[in-house]
Amino acid sequence: MPAAQVLPFDELADRARALAVAGPRQLLGIAGAPGAGKSTLAERIVAAVGPAARLVPMDGFHLAQSELVRLGRDGRKGAPDTFDANGFVSTLRRLRRLEPTSVWAPAFRRDLEEPIAGAIEVPPEVRLVVTEGNYLLLRNDPWEEVRTLLHEVWFLDLDAELRVRRLTARHEAFGKPPEQARAWALGSDEVNATLVSGTAAHADLVVRLVEPPPA
Repeated sequence: MPAAQVLPFDELADRARALAVAGPRQLLGIAGAPGAGKSTLAERIVAAVGPAARLVPMDGFHLAQSELVRLGRDGRKGAPDTFDANGFVSTLRRLRRLEPTSVWAPAFRRDLEEPIAGAIEVPPEVRLVVTEGNYLLLRNDPWEEVRTLLHEVWFLDLDAELRVRRLTARHEAFGKPPEQARAWALGSDEVNATLVSGTAAHADLVVRLVEPPPA
């Protein structure tokens, strides 16, 4: 992985604000391994930019749990083939071309462990769309088109030990027993983290925050 720049949040917020006025609509991606703090950083960036920004997370494109079970992929939920990657790409295309009416995107409900269709409205006046997810920089089809649709991508890095602790705590918070939570964080999540770390070179910026965002 390329060496990360250690930056304060305010510097990233200023960079996002500049993107928001750079053109008709800009798409900013925040990539990184599971547990790196992508969701929290993306939410803070959108809040800092204000009404001109909207968050459309990649997690909304998870396949439904019933489909993961049918396909035999429920034991590794979060892997690239457990998402509707083509649906994600299609939505990014629509967002980039700035349609005259609202684009509706799905959201992911962690309490339900399910995606919810039509949960996020992106009206035409939104000038910065922020998306975050593990696989924004993946180079295999159809994920590779994601990078071509994003005007800028940041890769968020975090100390591996801290990241695993956060993941374990997250799994426990959403109902997994402690041993199962740690096994998942060191198993499926770590396989995905290794894959994602190899994509950092394709980012515009590899960053560690001076104060890492909470899990």
